[in-house]
Amino acid sequence: MKHPSNREFFAYWNDRRGHAKAPERSDIEPSAVRELLGDIFVLSCDADSGFPFRMAGTRLCALLGGDVKDKSFPAHFAAASRREIEEITTVVCEETLPAIAGVKALAPDGVMAHFELLLLPFAMRAHEPISLTGLLAPFEAPRGALGPLEMVSWRYIHPPAERMVPRALRKLAIARGLMVYEGLR
Repeated sequence: MKHPSNREFFAYWNDRRGHAKAPERSDIEPSAVRELLGDIFVLSCDADSGFPFRMAGTRLCALLGGDVKDKSFPAHFAAASRREIEEITTVVCEETLPAIAGVKALAPDGVMAHFELLLLPFAMRAHEPISLTGLLAPFEAPRGALGPLEMVSWRYIHPPAERMVPRALRKLAIARGLMVYEGLR
């Protein structure tokens, strides 16, 4: 991740999930990421409805040209990128796998604006609609509503194979019987 906002949001999400694949929606406290709320959104994991926005921050709405609640997320992408973002969003929802993407769009002043898009799943619970959260972080602040978003690059963020355990604890887990450590006080 290149953008500090995405690194901060991912670190918070990662902390809240603990050892699970993803945190529950109720585990995310908006006040903990107060400075990022303008760029954060929540999508419904409903491919048939076009992954509609359930909530979107004010800066994001301004970039996308107005209130986006209940509007399709992939519809804000250029036709050439739409199928790709639908597939990525589907994997984030169904596989509970975070994704990061480079995105660009033409600003009203004719300058190409660059963004980093972070998509983070929520844990699935019975009797609750499946959703995901994300953050669209601009590298430069464009003025006004953007043209269609275009995918530049993307990747999934795979969890580490095993949680990192300090070396001393790994040694103790392997050791059997009596151990003598010289030089420790």
